[in-house]
Amino acid sequence: MDSQIHRDFMLLALEEAKKCVPSPGAFCVGCVIVLPDNATSQKGTVLSAGYSRELPGNTHAEANALQKLHESQPDSADSVLANADVYTTMEPCSVRTSGLAPCADALIKAGVKRCIIGVGEPDDFVQCEGAQKLQAAGVELVWLKGLEEQCLSLARTGAA
Repeated sequence: MDSQIHRDFMLLALEEAKKCVPSPGAFCVGCVIVLPDNATSQKGTVLSAGYSRELPGNTHAEANALQKLHESQPDSADSVLANADVYTTMEPCSVRTSGLAPCADALIKAGVKRCIIGVGEPDDFVQCEGAQKLQAAGVELVWLKGLEEQCLSLARTGAA
């Protein structure tokens, strides 16, 4: 996929992040799961999307998108995820202060093949090693250039 297609899907993830209800001590993040269309020049198909705190339980964007995909395609989600790209406006977390499973672990368990990241998680709350965890597990990482400032600014909405 070319960088313009990556940018277009990241812009969709940013639209998801804008839906977040700001919360002190938490980032506003958006995620879109896409099945790339390698057979043609088309972009691909959005399978699921999510944003921080969308679902009950102090949930994160990636976990919400994964849960919604499993709910909408209970019999095929696992096989689809093996070929899916995950677009997330911020590096998937490696530590959850709430005690919930980190998003990097959820993406690895789901078997996603590639993760496109808008911006690294700053050390505002914890030191994140999500990208390293993903890479160590064989997930291809793409650090999308050009939207970092927008991703970080939106992430910090209400976080301070």
